[in-house]
Amino acid sequence: MAVPVAIAVGITGCASSGTDNQQQGSNNTKTWSGAGIGAVAGAIAGALSGDGGSSTRDRALIGAAAGAAIGGGVGAYMDSQEKELRERLNGTGIGVERNGNDLILNMPSSITFDVDSSDLQTPARQALNDVNAVLRAYPETRITVAGYTDSTGSESYNQTLSERRAQSVATYLEQGGIESGRINAVGYGESRPVASNDTDAGRAQNRRVEITLTPTQQS
Repeated sequence: MAVPVAIAVGITGCASSGTDNQQQGSNNTKTWSGAGIGAVAGAIAGALSGDGGSSTRDRALIGAAAGAAIGGGVGAYMDSQEKELRERLNGTGIGVERNGNDLILNMPSSITFDVDSSDLQTPARQALNDVNAVLRAYPETRITVAGYTDSTGSESYNQTLSERRAQSVATYLEQGGIESGRINAVGYGESRPVASNDTDAGRAQNRRVEITLTPTQQS
């Protein structure tokens, strides 16, 4: 437990320094003090929580980041979560977008499912393992998993396929330790294209799964 103690001491020192210089702005002091306190709690909680693969040091660092963000506010909480996701998902093919305080993970068809299938491919499973690690460290978010298809085939079939694919991703997240109550799986079929269905490239863009992370508190 040496690592979380060291982190706690270091961040507590930063919080105290902010308190000693209240002339520079009481709002900044309160924010940083809250972040420091949150980081201490987060480091300890992170170190005590096991995910089956991370070292104690890794869990403590993630916990400290999440805890500091909680103390700093919703925006900081999502900033920290975004940073973790971008680092872990770099090179996986999953895109990370920011829309206000929401984070959107775009899982393209090239790594998710074979044609006419709702069975996750290996690259998607590997990437979702990283997503799971971050989602466990940042529990104050709701998760919406949305499935989409291109316009090939009947509208009713595409609707069902999109629902199956969304549920497949949601189930994998639950199996990775995410509480089912945080997750909502929905399918939109072919109804919300992001590109033209008249070309192969466009249809490939439309066959996707999006995971939207929304903070439980908005302010």
